[in-house]
Amino acid sequence: MPPKLADVVDDFAAVSERERLQLLLEFSEGLPELPERYREHPELLEPVPECQSPVFVVTELEDADDATPALDRTVRVFATAPREAPTTRGFAGILVEGLDGLPASELLAVPDDVSDRLGLARAVSPLRLRGMAGMLGRIKRQVRESASA
Repeated sequence: MPPKLADVVDDFAAVSERERLQLLLEFSEGLPELPERYREHPELLEPVPECQSPVFVVTELEDADDATPALDRTVRVFATAPREAPTTRGFAGILVEGLDGLPASELLAVPDDVSDRLGLARAVSPLRLRGMAGMLGRIKRQVRESASA
């Protein structure tokens, strides 16, 4: 697991179940705003229908010289979720913080069970945890498609 994401998982493991919900809310407040190019063109973002709330994600592989293999290029991760959906927004915040800036190969190697590793299974509905897994799945698929293009 990449260090930034492992730190997030460790932060959740270090606190009580009740504090985990508070930590999730802090991540919801920390989700960065979308860059202007996406705020003005929301159709460029992909919806995540597994989420109960309207969540959208998009990734970019940063430009590199032609000698840099696609899987070594840095991935930028962007997401948006409504403020009135703090759980979903928190999951998006965790993924953006933990995945943004990784090389594509490292992002693609992230375990699919990240949502389970946060220790929120008793505090958050399984449907919401599936939503986070859906976000991660879409992010990975976008990176695979960009890397192979």
